Amino acid sequence: MFNSKEVPRYQRLLESELDRALVRLRTEMPNSEDYPKMLTIVERLHELMDEEKPSVVSKDVVLTVAANLLGIILIIKHESVNVISSKALSFVLRPPR
Repeated sequence: MFNSKEVPRYQRLLESELDRALVRLRTEMPNSEDYPKMLTIVERLHELMDEEKPSVVSKDVVLTVAANLLGIILIIKHESVNVISSKALSFVLRPPR
Protein backbone atom coordinates (compact mmCIF):
# COMPACT_ATOMS: atom_id res chain seq x y z
CA MET A 1 0.00 0.00 0.00
CA PHE A 2 2.72 2.49 0.93
CA ASN A 3 5.57 1.13 -1.19
CA SER A 4 4.46 0.86 -4.78
CA LYS A 5 6.73 -1.29 -6.97
CA GLU A 6 5.74 0.37 -10.25
CA VAL A 7 7.78 3.44 -11.17
CA PRO A 8 5.68 6.20 -12.79
CA ARG A 9 6.35 7.02 -16.44
CA TYR A 10 7.51 10.59 -15.73
CA GLN A 11 10.04 9.22 -13.22
CA ARG A 12 11.45 6.84 -15.85
CA LEU A 13 11.65 9.72 -18.37
CA LEU A 14 13.50 11.91 -15.87
CA GLU A 15 15.93 9.08 -15.13
CA SER A 16 16.62 8.48 -18.82
CA GLU A 17 17.18 12.20 -19.44
CA LEU A 18 19.51 12.35 -16.46
CA ASP A 19 21.45 9.36 -17.79
CA ARG A 20 21.78 11.02 -21.19
CA ALA A 21 22.93 14.29 -19.61
CA LEU A 22 25.50 12.50 -17.46
CA VAL A 23 26.90 10.63 -20.47
CA ARG A 24 27.20 13.90 -22.36
CA LEU A 25 28.75 15.60 -19.34
CA ARG A 26 31.43 12.89 -19.19
CA THR A 27 32.37 13.55 -22.80
CA GLU A 28 32.80 17.29 -22.22
CA MET A 29 36.06 18.72 -21.03
CA PRO A 30 35.72 20.69 -17.78
CA ASN A 31 37.19 23.79 -19.39
CA SER A 32 34.84 23.77 -22.41
CA GLU A 33 31.95 26.21 -22.87
CA ASP A 34 29.27 23.50 -22.81
CA TYR A 35 30.38 21.96 -19.52
CA PRO A 36 28.70 24.53 -17.21
CA LYS A 37 25.50 24.31 -19.29
CA MET A 38 25.42 20.52 -19.02
CA LEU A 39 26.21 20.69 -15.32
CA THR A 40 23.27 23.05 -14.82
CA ILE A 41 20.99 20.65 -16.69
CA VAL A 42 22.17 17.71 -14.56
CA GLU A 43 21.59 19.69 -11.36
CA ARG A 44 18.09 20.69 -12.48
CA LEU A 45 17.19 17.10 -13.38
CA HIS A 46 18.37 15.97 -9.93
CA GLU A 47 16.14 18.60 -8.32
CA LEU A 48 13.16 17.48 -10.41
CA MET A 49 13.72 13.85 -9.46
CA ASP A 50 13.90 14.75 -5.75
CA GLU A 51 10.67 16.75 -6.03
CA GLU A 52 8.85 13.93 -7.81
CA LYS A 53 9.75 11.13 -5.39
CA PRO A 54 6.78 9.99 -3.36
CA SER A 55 7.12 10.23 0.37
CA VAL A 56 7.61 6.90 2.07
CA VAL A 57 5.99 6.21 5.41
CA SER A 58 8.27 4.19 7.66
CA LYS A 59 7.02 1.15 9.51
CA ASP A 60 7.93 2.79 12.82
CA VAL A 61 5.53 5.65 12.18
CA VAL A 62 2.73 3.29 11.16
CA LEU A 63 3.25 1.22 14.31
CA THR A 64 3.32 4.34 16.49
CA VAL A 65 0.06 5.60 15.00
CA ALA A 66 -1.58 2.19 15.43
CA ALA A 67 -0.42 1.99 19.05
CA ASN A 68 -1.70 5.53 19.69
CA LEU A 69 -5.10 4.71 18.22
CA LEU A 70 -5.34 1.54 20.27
CA GLY A 71 -4.36 3.44 23.41
CA ILE A 72 -6.89 6.20 22.75
CA ILE A 73 -9.64 3.64 22.14
CA LEU A 74 -8.77 1.88 25.40
CA ILE A 75 -8.80 5.19 27.28
CA ILE A 76 -12.21 6.11 25.81
CA LYS A 77 -13.62 2.68 26.66
CA HIS A 78 -12.31 3.04 30.21
CA GLU A 79 -13.75 6.56 30.45
CA SER A 80 -17.23 5.32 29.62
CA VAL A 81 -17.11 2.91 32.57
CA ASN A 82 -14.84 4.70 35.09
CA VAL A 83 -13.52 8.16 35.79
CA ILE A 84 -10.37 8.92 33.80
CA SER A 85 -7.37 10.33 35.61
CA SER A 86 -5.08 12.96 34.13
CA LYS A 87 -2.18 10.49 34.04
CA ALA A 88 -3.90 8.19 31.56
CA LEU A 89 -3.10 10.47 28.64
CA SER A 90 0.62 10.16 29.34
CA PHE A 91 0.46 6.61 27.92
CA VAL A 92 -0.14 7.96 24.40
CA LEU A 93 3.12 7.60 22.46
CA ARG A 94 4.84 10.36 20.54
CA PRO A 95 5.92 9.69 16.92
CA PRO A 96 9.69 9.31 16.37
CA ARG A 97 11.49 12.28 14.84
